[in-house]
Amino acid sequence: MPATEWRCKPLKNMTKRLFPAIITLGLAAAFLTDLSVAQIETPDSSSLIVADGWKDVQANCTECHSSLLITQNSGNKAVWESRIRWMQDTQGLQILASDIEESILNYLATNYGAKTFSRRAPLNIELMPENPYQSEE
Repeated sequence: MPATEWRCKPLKNMTKRLFPAIITLGLAAAFLTDLSVAQIETPDSSSLIVADGWKDVQANCTECHSSLLITQNSGNKAVWESRIRWMQDTQGLQILASDIEESILNYLATNYGAKTFSRRAPLNIELMPENPYQSEE
């Protein structure tokens, strides 16, 4: 057996034993490390429009429900206020500090305000096919 082959064999065996141990230690260190930096909420994770007041909405509204519930709704300031009152009266929402509530209402009314329409316009009657179920009277 050549001398170089004899010297490399123990090194290969040691590498085979150390590699899994190093991987295991690395994974253990990763799981035990505080990963709070990676858990910071970003605008992408909330789907809310980033504007004045969005952080107040994120902090208060998404404690109980998804931000998707906000983005799917609309209304003027009075409508949003009535929804907040309903949540306070029936769902256990805390009484908000007046400046926080005002910030939330302004944000919601500005970014998710009343829609002028919520459905597509009806088709022109001339473009509609004949109704096969309509009686001929």
